[in-house]
Amino acid sequence: MLEASSAGGAVARERAEELVREVAGLYGAGLARVVELLDPGSVERLARDDLVASLLLVHGLHPHDVAARVRTALDSVRPYLGSHGGDVTLVGIVDGVVRLELTGSCRSCPSSSVTLELAVEDAVRTAAPEIEAIEVVAAEPEQSKGLISTDSLFSRVRADERAAGSWVPVPELAELVPGEVGGFAVADHTVLACRVGEQLFAYRDHCPGCGHSLAGAALHRRAGYPAGDAVLRCPTCRAHFDVVRAGARLDGDGHLEPLPVLVRSGELSVAVPVGVPG
Repeated sequence: MLEASSAGGAVARERAEELVREVAGLYGAGLARVVELLDPGSVERLARDDLVASLLLVHGLHPHDVAARVRTALDSVRPYLGSHGGDVTLVGIVDGVVRLELTGSCRSCPSSSVTLELAVEDAVRTAAPEIEAIEVVAAEPEQSKGLISTDSLFSRVRADERAAGSWVPVPELAELVPGEVGGFAVADHTVLACRVGEQLFAYRDHCPGCGHSLAGAALHRRAGYPAGDAVLRCPTCRAHFDVVRAGARLDGDGHLEPLPVLVRSGELSVAVPVGVPG
């Protein structure tokens, strides 16, 4: 709309921009007054709402500093990283640059680049839009830690035209009950999703053992294993996969290709990458 106002000349555009500033300022002042009148507990509840939190950030009224918001964002994706046997830690924030450490098997998982870009980076930038960049510390015990820029980390992936795709809302995932497996059409992909307890897991509908679809697969609990153990068996080749731990195959090499599942803007969404092997 601002671009369209330029057709009326420079003066018209300046007036339109001034109008936007005045309206934003008015609502910002009103929101600041509301925050002043509320008790701290109520402000905290408002900050937990994605829409209200974004408005509080725009007007500099969010009750949490950038470090606290980044930690909360990391906590939101930690269950997903944990399903890969990995974790992420905030090393520090200096001059607008967020430094993270990716630990565990996420570092060597073939989908870890996509995991970082689609899950961790997205969550951090949503919670702290004012940050300038994200850098990742490679946690390698056999050598000293060094900073790796995000662009460097993803250079090989992007060079092979394996850039991350996009988040697609799939609210139907919420209908899965514990122990249930379902197939869902997400963008141009068929996704196999299952619920283990309260957690949701999603994978490409492709068995690395035989190359066939996993349609008709069911979850099983191994004898003697605690609650929460979940094994998916391919209905064609009978290969077994641990859905809680990144889809690792239990009776051979390879694993299923995991896809991030997160709540974004209040909706369950699946991140569909482009051509990244699992």
